[in-house]
Amino acid sequence: MQIKREDLNPTTVKLTITADQAQLDAAKQHVLMHLAQKMKLPGFRPGKAPLTIVEKNADPSVLQAEFIDEILNQLYGQAMEQERVRPVGQPKVSLQKFVPYTDLELAIEVEAIGKVKLPDYKKLKVAKELVEVTAKDVDEVVESLRTRLAERKDVERAAKNGDEVTIDFKGTDAKTKEAINGADGKSYPLVLGSDSFIPGFETNVVGMKADEAKTFMLTFPKDYGVKTLQNRKVSFEVTVTAIKELVKPKADDVFAAKAGPFKTLQDLKTDIKKQLLSEKQGEADRSFENRLLEQLADKTTVAVPELLIDDELERTITQLRQNLSYRDQTWEQYREELGQTDAEYRTSLREPAEKRVKVGIALSEIAEAEGITITPEEFQLRLQLLKGQYASDAQMQLEIDKPENTRTIISNMLTEKTLAKLTKYTTI
Repeated sequence: MQIKREDLNPTTVKLTITADQAQLDAAKQHVLMHLAQKMKLPGFRPGKAPLTIVEKNADPSVLQAEFIDEILNQLYGQAMEQERVRPVGQPKVSLQKFVPYTDLELAIEVEAIGKVKLPDYKKLKVAKELVEVTAKDVDEVVESLRTRLAERKDVERAAKNGDEVTIDFKGTDAKTKEAINGADGKSYPLVLGSDSFIPGFETNVVGMKADEAKTFMLTFPKDYGVKTLQNRKVSFEVTVTAIKELVKPKADDVFAAKAGPFKTLQDLKTDIKKQLLSEKQGEADRSFENRLLEQLADKTTVAVPELLIDDELERTITQLRQNLSYRDQTWEQYREELGQTDAEYRTSLREPAEKRVKVGIALSEIAEAEGITITPEEFQLRLQLLKGQYASDAQMQLEIDKPENTRTIISNMLTEKTLAKLTKYTTI
């Protein structure tokens, strides 16, 4: 096989391939053996007739069509491997020359991952934050538990800080008088002084009595999470429907026993500290890995095909839409909160999508360089663990066994092993 390569651009490769006679003969024999299984020839059982007789009795057009399909598939796979081309889309194949079974030349044009230049990944340096749990952190959790376990007593006085009030509220734009999406609620329990609402809201509720209604104006903070509400003046209509005084239990051994399987308050605090430490360590590890991968992507040089970026972008949006549906929020409502059009939001997601693709390519290169693979035993163990998690979900069991999901599982496992290897090399 002779190959002439042309790199039309950083992500498009054209290969002109001339087959040798041995390849043509092997492909023809393979097709004849396949046809022999389907042909009924006098004196021969299916698949037992000599290939010379099969060829004489075969429809020439069928034989030629199957031969071309077979040789094209063989040459394509061999050429991709020989030239180390990693295609990402369907190739454009054109038959340049064909003399039946003796001469064949074809041209293949395909979009592919460009040449990858990795940094010295064994010498990456990434800072890792130290994890610490203070006494104040533990006390805050204890206080939260005291609030949760507090006895709630109905009172007829005006509400004060520390009380739990049940409210109906509705926010409208101060100028347009239009209702603000998400700025309303019915029978909402609010602990005054918890600062769970925007600044000024709870202050205005303090002093209100049951069945009392009040209207007040507030301006949302300039750094508020919903972009469309930043610095926005909103009129709130609030009705208090109930006021309960919270009688918090004393932080002692009896309280600890109510909070969980603890004999003493110190046991509870020790467990809280352990849980907080685990959570903070997990966050620190994820942050470290993200910064490591970001550095790897920034220092890796590769031309990324637009097709891969588009696919990653669509996966991101599809997953986001699913998550929004679980929260009973539409795609349009979400973008409205961000203050972006569909096109603007897609543009904002494109750069992160490209970086994720670069990370995937870089990790794949490192896995190959380090000889990292997933053994059948490792895969079977992961498969059993996944199925164990969904033991009562027959549909999910079937989903796990689908070939496309199997490939995803193996890919994820390979990424995990490669990242673990990269982390060991990294100077902290």
